[in-house]
Amino acid sequence: MRTIAHLLPNHRFLWLTFFASVLAAWSILFAMQARFELPAGWQDFGPAYLLWLCSGTAADAGFLPALFMWSLMTLAMMAPTAFPAFRTYSDLTHTEAASGLSLTLVVAGYMAVWIGFSVFAALLQIRLASLGLLNLFGQSTSGILNGSLLIIAGLYQFTSLKNACLSACQNPMTFFFSHWQPGLPGAIRLGFRLGAVCLGCCWALMLLAFVAGTMNLLFMGLAMVLMTLEKLPQIGTKISTPLGVFLLIAGATVFALPLMT
Repeated sequence: MRTIAHLLPNHRFLWLTFFASVLAAWSILFAMQARFELPAGWQDFGPAYLLWLCSGTAADAGFLPALFMWSLMTLAMMAPTAFPAFRTYSDLTHTEAASGLSLTLVVAGYMAVWIGFSVFAALLQIRLASLGLLNLFGQSTSGILNGSLLIIAGLYQFTSLKNACLSACQNPMTFFFSHWQPGLPGAIRLGFRLGAVCLGCCWALMLLAFVAGTMNLLFMGLAMVLMTLEKLPQIGTKISTPLGVFLLIAGATVFALPLMT
């Protein structure tokens, strides 16, 4: 209990809700690994409709199931990476600069940005599936696409935009002081800005889901850990460059393999 009290000194109910939501997202993603048959009457938008959202495969999913899946992915993967920033904002409530409601709005604004990314990713998934470039698990069957995504992600690790966004994520206190806006409208704008910074930091890594498979829980877990560690100032500076080099080598290997056979 002392550990929990140390990590969550205030707004404990909000934090428990936050982590319960993340756990629920992971649980639903796990359940989506199995394929369900569509029950009769799913069009009634009752519980059966929710089951339909979890059914099918990545290759034949419509827009709503694909959006549902990507939204769960962003909640499960990206919300934990922003916990240090949310915790920093929570600490500001001791100064009466923020409140529990404003913390909720910051989290909501952050997730709204990633829901927007989910819309883009779902549309991209549907397009790739229509071209026959995805298998049942949402994994690209195109070596050119896989190699390109890996190299793009590797090169992006060395760009000034990536470095600027990563620096902001690694120094949340500086970020909040630099962009502070009072009141609840200011809190939601801070959430949007934090989400945009996080998106600028991690979008290329998230798109690697098409390389590993959008239904691949192992990739989701590994990517979440890597992105979380990258946002920690003492660790992130040591792994960002090696990660970029690894991605470039992996992309070059994907392009080279067909030439070697």
